Amino acid sequence: MSARQLIVCGTDTDVGKTVVSAWLVQGLVAHYWKPVQSGYEPGNSAKEGLGDSGRLSSLLQLPPSRLLPEAYRLSQPVSPHWAAEIDGVSIDRQRLELPDLAGPLVVETAGGLLVPLTRHWLQIDQIANWQLPVLLVARSGLGTLNHSLLSIEALRSRQIPLLGLILNGPPHPDNPRTLSELGGVTILGQLPPLEPLTREALALQWQQQAMGHKLDQAFAALAQPL
Repeated sequence: MSARQLIVCGTDTDVGKTVVSAWLVQGLVAHYWKPVQSGYEPGNSAKEGLGDSGRLSSLLQLPPSRLLPEAYRLSQPVSPHWAAEIDGVSIDRQRLELPDLAGPLVVETAGGLLVPLTRHWLQIDQIANWQLPVLLVARSGLGTLNHSLLSIEALRSRQIPLLGLILNGPPHPDNPRTLSELGGVTILGQLPPLEPLTREALALQWQQQAMGHKLDQAFAALAQPL
């Protein structure tokens, strides 16, 4: 297992994967790769039209060398398998091979674990091929228990290593405890709403929550023999 290389996957739509990915990329001084981007708008000068890579790069002022190009840029903001069909594109698994990097890497998936990349290939199948640990991003509030526990079960049924969860949104008085106890998973961090959302605000949260240390511990735990 490559140290400090991980996959960021959400438990649902709009749970804040890209913001959490930015948090990790900045804190780990990592490369960022979004292999499949749906809803990409070429030629749009606004950063919001450039997909998650563009938004993350703008937020962090990331050097171009640390931003890896997408394998697929699909125009429609729908599931990758359908977006590819609309664009007349066939998603080839060989183009989704991990980049050959020795240092930290954050791979952000397109959607959740069971999102189809093709009509015969789910995201979780590709994650299993990558053989990197997964960090799940979940919303902090209502609905997170079901989505998170189902995602944890799906990963474990395929023996995919799970680093832990990051909860995104306003702090909840009970959900972290419930997820930890019922899911048997570590809550690595809780990222509150940041207004304004800046790289400085992310850096402060990273420091206050000792995220570097927590991630080191999580990677070390996965490396221990069963």
